[in-house]
Amino acid sequence: MNLVRSNVAKMDGYTPGEQPRDRSYVKLNTNENPYPPSPAVFRAVHEFDPGRLRLYSEPLSLELRELAGAPFGLDRDWVLAGNGSDDLLTIALRTFVDQGGLCAYTHPSYSLYPVLVDLQGARHAAIELDEEFGLPADLVQQATGASLLIVCRPNAPTGNVFPLDTMHRVCAEFPGVVWIDEAYGDFAADSCLDFVRQYPNVVVSHTMSKSYSLAGLRLGFAFADPGLIAEMLKVKDSYNLDMMTQAVGAAALRDRDYMLANCQRVRATRDTLVATLDSLGFHTLPSQTNFILTRPPMAADRMFVALRERGYLVRYFRDPRIADRLRVSIGTDAEMAGFVQAVRAILAAETQA
Repeated sequence: MNLVRSNVAKMDGYTPGEQPRDRSYVKLNTNENPYPPSPAVFRAVHEFDPGRLRLYSEPLSLELRELAGAPFGLDRDWVLAGNGSDDLLTIALRTFVDQGGLCAYTHPSYSLYPVLVDLQGARHAAIELDEEFGLPADLVQQATGASLLIVCRPNAPTGNVFPLDTMHRVCAEFPGVVWIDEAYGDFAADSCLDFVRQYPNVVVSHTMSKSYSLAGLRLGFAFADPGLIAEMLKVKDSYNLDMMTQAVGAAALRDRDYMLANCQRVRATRDTLVATLDSLGFHTLPSQTNFILTRPPMAADRMFVALRERGYLVRYFRDPRIADRLRVSIGTDAEMAGFVQAVRAILAAETQA
């Protein structure tokens, strides 16, 4: 007797970035922020009364939603809080896509999207990005019949952004819900968040994992017309954010300037790294994130292994579209200097072989 739903038995689960325990590595493989969170976070943790944990957390995360919306002039009815943006994406599939329905998403992009579609028992419309990893001109046509279209901007793992005028056209023409995943939006030069005021079918999601240095906390937000938010509130878990997360998240949101300053540090380091790698024969895609996708002047899989042997973890994807490239998260200046030194040594050894 098969005890598991057929769609679950057939699918592969999501594969996260390696979290090694065998030795100490410089982790440049999971797009974590290299800098600690705001000092306000440390104070919030220190001041938190664990005796309160006998009580349930605030089920609607009212304070968090108010704080998250304030910088964008949105009140809390325009905001949904989730257990990281992955939780919000799960809510999206459960809210907007019927079992057996169609969900569209771009490829290559965040590899969780097809996993969530499988979990929902829905059908896939994986729309290929063009040769330059831009949105195809007929994106909306290719998504015909889908009730949900997910677009990651800036895109992961490529790091590039799609032009705002293109995004406007897609949002205006697509008849279903357009979910714009801005997990890396705080590192970008612009945002689609204002779209939620213009298009009642648009949702924009953010996470505190990357820019706010809170990947271990699991907190994210979706912004949309209050009508869509109200429907998603029906679907979320009853108490989807614990009391500690709400307290710490609120402290971080109140210190937005600290986050923005860290983002600027990361961008500066990224630009220096790109210039250095390109001088060594790499080809790096334009990035508006805290990582780069770059093609080394040797086989990417062999450089991946050689870097690991030297204590540097990066991400290698077997996806044919990007199998000739490596994704490198941006660390501190010192970490990136060591990374470049390791790259030079690998290339020198390759030349001598």
